[in-house]
Amino acid sequence: MDYCRTPMLAFLVLLSWVIPTGAEARRPVRTPTRTPTATRPPTATPTRSNTPAPTATPTSTRSATATLVPTSTPTALPASPTATPAAATPTATPTATPVSGSGGPSIGGCAVFPANNIWNRRIDSLPLDPNSQTYVNTIGATTGVHADFGAGLWDGGPIGIPFVTVPGTQPFVPITFIWYGDESDPGPYPVPPNAPIEGGANSTGDRHVLVVDTGNCTLYDLYYAWPQTDGSWQAGSGAVFPLTSNALRPAGWTSADAAGLPILPGLVRYDEAASGAINHALRFTVPSTRKAYVWPARHYASSSTDPTLPPMGQRFRLKASFDISGFSPINQTILKALKTYGMFLADNGSAWFLSGVPDERWNNSDLHLMQTNVHGSDFEAVDEASLMVDPNSAQSQ
Repeated sequence: MDYCRTPMLAFLVLLSWVIPTGAEARRPVRTPTRTPTATRPPTATPTRSNTPAPTATPTSTRSATATLVPTSTPTALPASPTATPAAATPTATPTATPVSGSGGPSIGGCAVFPANNIWNRRIDSLPLDPNSQTYVNTIGATTGVHADFGAGLWDGGPIGIPFVTVPGTQPFVPITFIWYGDESDPGPYPVPPNAPIEGGANSTGDRHVLVVDTGNCTLYDLYYAWPQTDGSWQAGSGAVFPLTSNALRPAGWTSADAAGLPILPGLVRYDEAASGAINHALRFTVPSTRKAYVWPARHYASSSTDPTLPPMGQRFRLKASFDISGFSPINQTILKALKTYGMFLADNGSAWFLSGVPDERWNNSDLHLMQTNVHGSDFEAVDEASLMVDPNSAQSQ
């Protein structure tokens, strides 16, 4: 039975299976420096923080005592057009197809980072991190891995993190950052007015907006994004990632993700899962992290120095001994990727929540079988320090 097509069952299934028990939490809630002028509800506030401080003021400088804090130079961004070209219709949640020999996917003809990028690097033969079992126990050894994506709607919005592709002629529009402008790549960005928003237009959650400029092979990520009546956007933070580059964010900088990583490369996409091969690392969340980050992450989102908590950027993999033969072909593909490429800890949120793209072709009941049969104890943390070429580069060796 397709539960998502039966209203009452859909509600109950999504409530207990697909929908997070707690919103992703990564940053203290901040009082915006400017009141949005358009579609943002006047009472809306971010829901990501476990310890909100609504009257706090953003700081212009962040102190990072993390594992990697070398100085780096911000990535050179593509030049903004001098003339506004005609707008083109974006394509929401496009098909991602594997690139032969690249080790990663292609979106709109653009490889998602070079073949030697750490996102596209196998880790099935790497040694364990010495704190592996401690991290697993802290996150939740008996907690099931949760597919935080699926078909249908929840609270009027799609389940998962959508993205959109635009051509190189897409007009660039101003971006106003209301919280983390000091750690954001300045606008303008080529964000169309109808870009899909995580959680839907009325969401008060993370409201991620991901845009791939296929003409320049550049990824634009926004966190807590709100379209304005004049065509501009307001956002909590933003980051630009040239997909042809291995450059990382400046040390200590956030992105649209708490770890300072790009979001799109870590999403589970239906077309890849259906093809039988996901050749890149995935993205997941945990309830509590340490005030530290490890390569290739660039930012932490915690005040705790508890050594039992994992740092941002910690990579985990599904144990090689875990038997996946009883799962559906789609789930087997996801689980194979978790064995081979693993997943990066990218944000604070619910335990073992695996991020993906919403798609009506997902079978929510099938995805739920991973949650009931794959648990934290089936994962292990790995030490990927041996792959690092330069702490300021995502290139791997």
